Amino acid sequence: MVNKVDKIVLDTLKERLKEIFGYSQFRGDQEVIIQNILLGKNTFVIMPTGAGKSLCYQLPALVSDGMAIVISPLIALMKNQVDQLTAFGINAQFLNSTLSKSEMNRVKTDALNGSLKLLYIAPESLTKEDNLDFLKKTKISFVAIDEAHCISEWGHDFRPEYRRIYGIIENIGKLPIIALTATATPKVQQDIRKNLQMEEAETFKSSFNRKNLYYEIRPKKDVKKQLIRYVRNNKGKSGIIYCLSRKTVEEVAELLKVNDVRARPYHAGLDSNTRMANQDAFLNEDCEVIVATIAFGMGIDKPDVRFVIHYDVPKSLEGYYQETGRAGRDGLEGNCLMFYSYDDILKLEKFNKDKTVTERDNARHLLNEMVAYSTLGVCRRRQLLSYFGEYFENDCGFCDNCLKSTEKTKIQQEAMLVLKAVEKTEQRFDGEHLADLLTGKENQYIRSYEHDKLDVFGKGSELQDSREFWVSAIRQLVIFNYLEKDIENYGVIRLSDKGKKYLSDPYPITIQKDHDFEHEEIKTDEEEKEGANGSAHAYDEALLGLLKALRKKVAKEKNLPPFVIFQDPSMEEMATTYPTTQQEMAQINGVGMGKVQKFGKQFIELIKNYVEENEIETAQDVVIKSTVNKSKIKIYIIQQVDRKVSLDEIADAKDLALADVIEEIEHICYSGTKLNLDYYINQVIDKDRQHDIFDYFMTAESDNIAAAADEFSDEEVSEEELRLMRIKFLSELGN
Repeated sequence: MVNKVDKIVLDTLKERLKEIFGYSQFRGDQEVIIQNILLGKNTFVIMPTGAGKSLCYQLPALVSDGMAIVISPLIALMKNQVDQLTAFGINAQFLNSTLSKSEMNRVKTDALNGSLKLLYIAPESLTKEDNLDFLKKTKISFVAIDEAHCISEWGHDFRPEYRRIYGIIENIGKLPIIALTATATPKVQQDIRKNLQMEEAETFKSSFNRKNLYYEIRPKKDVKKQLIRYVRNNKGKSGIIYCLSRKTVEEVAELLKVNDVRARPYHAGLDSNTRMANQDAFLNEDCEVIVATIAFGMGIDKPDVRFVIHYDVPKSLEGYYQETGRAGRDGLEGNCLMFYSYDDILKLEKFNKDKTVTERDNARHLLNEMVAYSTLGVCRRRQLLSYFGEYFENDCGFCDNCLKSTEKTKIQQEAMLVLKAVEKTEQRFDGEHLADLLTGKENQYIRSYEHDKLDVFGKGSELQDSREFWVSAIRQLVIFNYLEKDIENYGVIRLSDKGKKYLSDPYPITIQKDHDFEHEEIKTDEEEKEGANGSAHAYDEALLGLLKALRKKVAKEKNLPPFVIFQDPSMEEMATTYPTTQQEMAQINGVGMGKVQKFGKQFIELIKNYVEENEIETAQDVVIKSTVNKSKIKIYIIQQVDRKVSLDEIADAKDLALADVIEEIEHICYSGTKLNLDYYINQVIDKDRQHDIFDYFMTAESDNIAAAADEFSDEEVSEEELRLMRIKFLSELGN
């Protein structure tokens, strides 16, 4: 076996990436993951939804000799991915129970003659004898196991048939495996490796942090009124609403319909034709909102879902993370709202009563984590990342707990007492047991371990007499990394290295009060509207509306989901840079010449007409000279400025000098795009100085920076200040 991938293959990968998928660069670890697979090595990928997992097996399948098998649990997702790949001109097919005999034979013929590059198959279909016999006759490049968390009994979506996959693959032949998942706690990761016998596999773990997602939890009061108000304030945006039961799905879908929202239900009780029709309506933008059961799972690969609402509390944080992960997959706006009531937890506990003792215990642990996440006042993002074994140093500033904080308090003696209790009980117990110990509860467990004889027994009551306080403090000390979870023993917490150091050098730690949802107020109409219309955009909204209408029309004609034609970030870039030739359109991120030739003609014509009718200066010389990379940087800068990210942070993120970022912003500004930099300018330039420079440009003969520098030579005004104020001037008066 070769030790590195051939340079010709690497060049081919980059060509196909641009030509087929429309991207000039790989994201994150995509390139090294693909190389690992091409070297025939087992590969384990943990990557959040929307980070580009599918490309990690789709692209190597295209350049490999033979056909890749993709094992996927969701028929809807298979169809979705096959539709997209077919639109790119790739021969990809699925093999599952929805196909007729003749359709199955056609798929098998393509596989046997070598023209098929990707075959999607459900684990149930994989076990059928005739399918196994057929697969043994084909040339297989590798096996991709999507949604690999389904292997683990500790995961949120366990499928018993997934545990048999390794034996089946072994039966077909010695094949490289790539296992992929978006949601796996350290415990689940360990289980996946063991079951697939790939302990030696290289693991590529991306951050679980989805920076563009906004997390919020509200009390479940007047929930129907809250829901209608929220959806109305997000009119025209795609959304998913998850409910606990089929009955609730039908009721909520009907409620939305009578309130003039284009909504449809989606659950396992519907016949397959209705379910498929409702899914297609959602993908094709004929319905705005899909209402679905949590248990059934969506499997819809739609990048422009703008909100995900949990009408009922989900069964686990893994499920919640997976479901919220369907919002904002294109990197743009994604709002995640959950309505919380402890009654939902009690309902879920009732569902578990007929399970085995082990399954019941597992389900109880998962529900406790869900309660903790919902009620804690700590940054939601820190909580989620901690759950998946990732420590996040600071609050995110972009969730309900960060924007509207609960009451804060400092603890030091209390923190010391918790850590000592963990140490004295030999790091073998969960937070509930420790809270009982600290508050002096003499139950059978405390007595059986003789913990009532420890010097920390009951000591907590001298400081705080509420057991709830101690449960919350323990949970927060886990999130802040003073305590850590034991991977081998579910629920057990131990001292971390940081916690051990704290015992010898303590200091005050800020913790936050839990939510009391019983007494929290619901949002007013004004607060709701403010949240929905909080940010302005740099793109031309009128043009974007026309482009979206055309995309919908073209999609209908070609019988494809609209996002297969062009995705939202690409459309927003078109509405920012006004491409009027094939070459300019091919520079748009996520497009590429292949897509231009396939779909671009009508869009270019529309933009040309729009530019002429509105007498827009497109600064074509800037657009034509821009490299693909610069085009990508421009749209990145526009999006970050929209989100009011500091220019210094943008520069750091792209490894650029601040002057380079300002130069890119100048190009954007000259192309007719209005950018509001006030949030940054107000921090770095005094108001009086802003006024003086603005007045100068109002009367100056040109916007030449050298001339401006001469004018302010005795006031030590920097070139950076002048350039920033020129952008402000041109944006406010010229764009």
